[in-house]
Amino acid sequence: MAEKVNNFPPLPKFIPLKPCFYQNFADEIPIDYQFLVKRIYHVWIFYCITLAVNLISCLAWWIGGGSGANFGLAILWLILFSPCGYICWFRPAYKAFRSDSSFNFMAFFFIFGAQFLLTVLQAIGFSGWGACGWLAAITFFSTSVAAAVFMLFPAIMFTMSAVAMFICIIRVHKIYRGAGGSFQKAQDEWNSGAWRNPPSREAQYSNFSGNSLPEYPTVPNYPSANQWP
Repeated sequence: MAEKVNNFPPLPKFIPLKPCFYQNFADEIPIDYQFLVKRIYHVWIFYCITLAVNLISCLAWWIGGGSGANFGLAILWLILFSPCGYICWFRPAYKAFRSDSSFNFMAFFFIFGAQFLLTVLQAIGFSGWGACGWLAAITFFSTSVAAAVFMLFPAIMFTMSAVAMFICIIRVHKIYRGAGGSFQKAQDEWNSGAWRNPPSREAQYSNFSGNSLPEYPTVPNYPSANQWP
């Protein structure tokens, strides 16, 4: 089997850094789940774009007379949640479907669930949270209409992100429970240490060799046609 070289994130050759992860949906994810895992990946990308749009809108909010703290927090959310979202909830989902890992499924449910609740709060848009949600945008129309219009864009995008996250959680949970997954299996995986480097499904199947394969009887030596009575 060829050695798998890390390919994500794709970095230009002139940057003296190398990709940290190997990601190949067609190679590692079973075909039945590739669409769902790709959708989770696209949700992460869309959420990152939402945070970038939120940053621009918080700048407009500040210029229009709002607090500069929102702009500072928007920078923090973009820098923090963009890489952490990939590492903390997309990668667990990817590894869970790649190796049928109960521990990674549980990690995905807990972390992605927290991300979903945070995104709902960002969509609501409490003042001082660094998120241009619905409350912040609607109440700011009385101060600056132009800035409030800018603030509506991330409010809509945060809402779309929250809806997409909710759908992904429901579908992953349905698949996991339908396959007999449970919290006990995740605990067993934790106790055994298998969660650190769970083998891929391909590796699991390739482990069957030698005496682990059923021994079939040899083909009988039938007599030739002219020897039958």
